Amino acid sequence: MNRYFTFLLAFLLSSAAFAQNGYRIGSKVENFTLKNAQNQSVELNSFKDAPVLVVVFTSVNCPYAKLYDGRIQSLSKAYAGKGVRFVYVNTNIGLEEGGEAAQAQPDLPTSNSFPYLIDEGQQLSKKFGATKAPEVFVLQNAQDGFYLRYKGAIDDNPQAEAYVKDRYLATALDAVLAGKSVSSAERRATGCLIKRF
Repeated sequence: MNRYFTFLLAFLLSSAAFAQNGYRIGSKVENFTLKNAQNQSVELNSFKDAPVLVVVFTSVNCPYAKLYDGRIQSLSKAYAGKGVRFVYVNTNIGLEEGGEAAQAQPDLPTSNSFPYLIDEGQQLSKKFGATKAPEVFVLQNAQDGFYLRYKGAIDDNPQAEAYVKDRYLATALDAVLAGKSVSSAERRATGCLIKRF
């Protein structure tokens, strides 16, 4: 009986540790540097003029990411006047032909009005704890760096924008811009699973 209890306790602790990978709400986000489509280095600190930064983990090969692209572009335009910036981070989700090689020069959308960065080796998605594409992370800029305020889904209906009832990302942005805490700071994202390599 004691052996069974010990095994169960160890399993629960390891499961909890696995579930808490990545930054937690309220955590300070470390500066990072990724390459953009032009092979130029872009770091988190280069967005220090923005009061809020939305990091969108995505994939050019994910159908869910394609469904959400227009919505993300619309949100970017709607909140640009309030200083909110968006950045796409393309991470290898396991659908790409040739793995890392395909990630080096992806076929990026040309309509994007914000940076599109490449997460080589999935280093940044691991650090953030991103598990799906698309998945968003709202970072609030403070004097000493960026802090995570929301992570997860963009809204409650990935397939039909017309039937969206809860706009999680917009609600989170409104709260952060108003200096309030986000009431539901974590929402499970729906999208393509990011397979770890």
